[in-house]
Amino acid sequence: MMQIIIQGLLLSGLYALIAMGFMLIFSIGRTLNLAYGAYIMVGGYIYFWLSQQIGMPKFVGFLGAVVVGAIMGLLKHRLIVKPLKGDPVAVEISTLILAVIMQSAVVLLFGDASKILLPIIPGVVTISGAQVTYNILAATVMSWVIILALYAFIRGTHTGRAMQAVSMDQKGAAISGVDPDRINMITWAISGGLGAAGGVFFASYTQLSPTMWVAPVIISVAIVIVGGIGSIIGTLIVAHIIGFLEIIVVAVWAPELRGVFTMLLIIGVLIMRPQGLFGREEH
Repeated sequence: MMQIIIQGLLLSGLYALIAMGFMLIFSIGRTLNLAYGAYIMVGGYIYFWLSQQIGMPKFVGFLGAVVVGAIMGLLKHRLIVKPLKGDPVAVEISTLILAVIMQSAVVLLFGDASKILLPIIPGVVTISGAQVTYNILAATVMSWVIILALYAFIRGTHTGRAMQAVSMDQKGAAISGVDPDRINMITWAISGGLGAAGGVFFASYTQLSPTMWVAPVIISVAIVIVGGIGSIIGTLIVAHIIGFLEIIVVAVWAPELRGVFTMLLIIGVLIMRPQGLFGREEH
């Protein structure tokens, strides 16, 4: 039981970080960014290239991954999202195609074989009888540091409050003097950086592969839909629900079923409460 509790807490923190960037785009840009997984995949590979192939310090590798992710977000907004503004279906299809293209590019550059990231922090610690690697512990702590910093930014800065205003009513925010295009650009950059950071931690928790982006996108969609549009608290709570649900399913039944209950949860929430557990009604 203690092993389940500890593993659930660790996995949930990682899921919350991964979903946070997706939630920002979905709530502010009203777009399902299906290429969000590309940030995660590219972030993991950039970290691998800088820290393990070139030999740079791990911090430099992590920072490089975040910067590349943020640049990808900016370019995606400028080259795809902005020209297709007003056509969310076209944006979603384009972002999905971009994710597939990025996967092919990674295969060309690094091959299609899975790779193992060296632990960010090697070693194992025993917590209440449960064995936990320093690697996943560090990933979880860093995830929460980033999440809390993002929360403070959104709640305590002018730009963060402008992001909230655009999320609630883009036209009303524009009338109030907020530039929605600038806010969307900043949001896409932050989302890209968060996705890349999550990719480094996710790859260190699982493994690095060109298809590693698929599962995080499904998890992010599940967390955002169930938690509700624009709700950071909802994202955090549902990330823990899904994290614990997966750990329990793997421990009690079989690893192959870990995603089934998540999908059932999405269907149930869509039927009973379409705006999500913590989301606001859309008018």
